[in-house]
Amino acid sequence: MSNVTPLSELRDQIDAIDQEILQLINQRAALAEEVAKTKIANGEETCFYRPDREALVLRRIQELNPGPLSNDTAARFFRELMSACLALEKPLQVAYLGPEGTFTQQAAFKHFGQAVKAEPVPTIEAIFESVESGHCQFGVVPIENSTEGMVTHTLDRFVISPLQVCGEVALRINHNLLSNVKNLSEITEVFSHRQSLAQCRKWLEENLPNIRCTEVSSNAEAARIASSQQGAAAIAGELAAEIYNINLLECNIEDELNNTTRFVIVGKLTANSTGQDKTSLLISTKNNPGALYSILEPFAKHNIGLTKIESRPSRQGLWDYLFFIDIDGHKTNQNVVLALDELQPRVTMIKVLGSYPKAVL
Repeated sequence: MSNVTPLSELRDQIDAIDQEILQLINQRAALAEEVAKTKIANGEETCFYRPDREALVLRRIQELNPGPLSNDTAARFFRELMSACLALEKPLQVAYLGPEGTFTQQAAFKHFGQAVKAEPVPTIEAIFESVESGHCQFGVVPIENSTEGMVTHTLDRFVISPLQVCGEVALRINHNLLSNVKNLSEITEVFSHRQSLAQCRKWLEENLPNIRCTEVSSNAEAARIASSQQGAAAIAGELAAEIYNINLLECNIEDELNNTTRFVIVGKLTANSTGQDKTSLLISTKNNPGALYSILEPFAKHNIGLTKIESRPSRQGLWDYLFFIDIDGHKTNQNVVLALDELQPRVTMIKVLGSYPKAVL
């Protein structure tokens, strides 16, 4: 026992380190304020957030991290630090699919940190409109789920929106059954967003086979209804349970254990290359034999990986389709430039929705 450091001595060391950390954090914050002054002096006043810069910082932290904290834990700590420092420069206004307590809000905080001014709006279309009008600098919209596939409302809005994709965030989705009743037998109706109902279909069939399931605009709205309606239950996240003061009756009821939703960040800025990027494209082509091959061949030729391809009706003609494609690389990379140049005469339209850093967290 003689080699064991006394508890009081360990606590003194922790107190000393905490004091040093606090001093360093405030030094960093002071430098952030100086950065803001320099940017303003250089005529940059609209938005100080740079997704490429933040991605590079977080990746560097993960590379330097010696442990015992995990890389993700270290990156989350620095994400919040950067968020707080950025708020000193100029707070960000970020639109998300409300009301308060949705998974989209969780995605916004995961990507931007807690120091942003997160503003709930009622629909995906309203998120785009809020950013397009300049009311918010950025918006967070769901684009695909590992279980249910693409979010078509988001894809359709990209067709007409001038906004750029400037970031992405992946969020592990844990669905919970919330209700103020004490037993499943007391539930008379389950409320949730249609995507969540679909992601918990098997559990609902096995545990609440004869109970009516009702779609609402969001999981948070479902929690609000269930918090005040006798016999009602909601499928939602833990954040919604806290906000609406409703009990967690069953946890992790999603059918797929690795249920994950990918969100993208929309805004008016263009992210610079970081070396680990994606580019999202919208492509239309005539319904001719070999049309899809004609689209994909330039990417294969220039050794560009495709991470997603999804088709949607163009609504311009019978059986005409739009293709939403995610590729590895930034639009300024030489191989991407060459591939897009070769693709241009083969299709009727190419729209680069944005190049952005791959999700760090």
